[in-house]
Amino acid sequence: MKNKFLPVILGTDANAYGLARSFFEEYQVKSLAVGKVPLIETKNSKIVNVKIYKNLTEQEVFKEAMEKIGKEYKEKYDKLILLSCAEWYTDLIVNNRKQLEQYFIIPFLDKTLKDKLENKESFYNICEKYNLDYPKTYIVTYENKNKISLPFNFPVAVKPASSTDYSKVEFSGKEKSYKAKNQKELEKIITDIYSSSYRSNIIVQDFIPGNDDTMWVMNCYSNKEGKVKMMCLARCILEEHTPYGIGNYKALISDGNKEIYKQIKSFLEDIKYVGFSNIDFKYDYRDNKFKLFEINIRQGRSSFFTTAAGCNLAKFIVEDYILNENKKTVYNYNKHLWLATPKSLLKKYVYDKKTLNEALKLIKEKKYSYTLKFSKDFSLYRWFWTNRIYLKDYKLYKLYPPKDDD
Repeated sequence: MKNKFLPVILGTDANAYGLARSFFEEYQVKSLAVGKVPLIETKNSKIVNVKIYKNLTEQEVFKEAMEKIGKEYKEKYDKLILLSCAEWYTDLIVNNRKQLEQYFIIPFLDKTLKDKLENKESFYNICEKYNLDYPKTYIVTYENKNKISLPFNFPVAVKPASSTDYSKVEFSGKEKSYKAKNQKELEKIITDIYSSSYRSNIIVQDFIPGNDDTMWVMNCYSNKEGKVKMMCLARCILEEHTPYGIGNYKALISDGNKEIYKQIKSFLEDIKYVGFSNIDFKYDYRDNKFKLFEINIRQGRSSFFTTAAGCNLAKFIVEDYILNENKKTVYNYNKHLWLATPKSLLKKYVYDKKTLNEALKLIKEKKYSYTLKFSKDFSLYRWFWTNRIYLKDYKLYKLYPPKDDD
């Protein structure tokens, strides 16, 4: 007799573990994580098996590996659900949908819409159409890179329009995103980026002031009919500040906002979005508006905060594709603290006292979670190595502390 379903998760990091943990908590199902390198986060686990293919992100290797997995596990399970933990895996899934659908459920939107949303330039054009607020933006192209004339003042934020293209290049001083305080700094950043093989456009934006706690993130799930079935919002209270990890969330407090839920739900349903979406905002206290930064075509790396808040990520996928249920939309308003850093660092680096007190209150009430700390997956090996992952932040925050009112 076959088992009902198997989650096949592309990636072996904390994002993959969070998804596997969500499936295990809700359905006691052990997932399969597939990646190109074995990472500590999913190693020696009771809730996820791991398969490694050295060059998995190469097209032909990917196709061959997924066909092999599809044939093998189709004999053991009724349905295989394919999920992504990185944009390069999302690209491979969407680009090879026709072949993959022979074996897997593919809970993703179509390639045309994916490409429009993932490219920051076209995403901001879509924001214009739907009256979604975003920072003032100027587009730099390879052709106009020496003729930059901004219609707004410094400081500015600088980032590649195509994250996928940018992930493929290396150069000295490469960072995930940049801040330029004047024209000279901006020109150097542009020159450095284009000194590599990167040729897509570069986004320059009005820099929104504020500490880490002005950043917000939301996970949504849209079913196969394009109807939003889950929305979970969280406020960042601490980010990573290393050059290439800047913007990665280290501590989030889940929350809810009726107006944001209403606006984003209408947007996602109008464009007929399918699957998980992960949306980043920043609150601009200059005009009291939430400004959209980007949308990821998957759950984000910190997305276990959603499951921890009471909106289990796995539940919505299974209800949609396995149980064929069409339940009411779930909007989260529960307060829960998600952590990817030691609790003690909050006292040192969360500068707003009100925010810090809120976090400490949740800790006191035991309303907090770490993705990798799961009592049902305990072993001395995992205890040692997962703690080591979190404890390295003591050194990193000493080297790269957040600035007050950055």
